[in-house]
This record gives sequence, structure tokens and C-alpha cells, in this order.
Amino acid sequence: MDAVDQKLLSALRHDARASLSELAMSLGVSRTTVRSRIDRLKASGKIVGFTVVVKEDTIRDPVRGLMMLGIEGRGTERVERRLRGLSAVRALHSTNGRWDLIVEIGAETLEELDAVLAEIRRFEGVATSETSLLLSTKKQAG
Repeated sequence: MDAVDQKLLSALRHDARASLSELAMSLGVSRTTVRSRIDRLKASGKIVGFTVVVKEDTIRDPVRGLMMLGIEGRGTERVERRLRGLSAVRALHSTNGRWDLIVEIGAETLEELDAVLAEIRRFEGVATSETSLLLSTKKQAG
């Protein structure tokens, strides 16, 4: 990937509905170049899809948070199974570093979020946790 590919990806992240003409103009290349680069990026797996974010998706969870979990011993799989069973869990990420898992949580109210956090903290195998509330989202990945 060269600088034009990077700029193209950045432009598509900003507005995946931008026309080939708009993209070509902003990048200073031809429409044909934009089309062939998008096709190549899709074929290589760099672009795996395009998405639409609708208003209902953004208001579904007025209160959202990321909960980082430290797991004792080899209990990660057991904790993951329990987390998948919670309706408030939107996504589950394994990671490295200080935290073993990052849990995306959505709730209607702060009280509901607090109850979910308390429930997760009581899971056998959860040693430590830290939670950050998501205050705003500037860009949603697809």
C-alpha cells in the first residue's frame, strides 16, 4: 500500500458513499485509478466490506462502556462463555498487555450499566477490572 492507497482508505472511512469522481478529485487521480485501487484493495482483503450506520444503531444503547478485564489463571474461556450469555454485551475482544479481555457493553441507563458491571465483577475468574464510559463516537467502524 502506498500513500494514495492510504489516502483512499482514509477518505472511504470518512465517507464510504463518496462517488468515484469525488474520491478522484480529492486524491488528485483519475476515476479509473480510484476504481482499480478499490478493486485491488478488496481483492487483497485490505477492504473487507462497506457498512451503513443508521440512527437507530447509535441510539440503541444510550449508555455504552468498555470494560477491561484481568482474568485469574486459565479462566478466560469460562469467563468468555458467561459474557456471551449477557444481553448487554455487544462485543468481546481478546487482547494482550495488562488486560486479558475488553468487553463492549450497551445499556439503556447508567443504573443498568452499573448492574451489568457488578454482575461481571462477580464472575469466577475475574481478578481485576476497569471501565470507561464512551461519551461520544466520532466514527463507527464497519
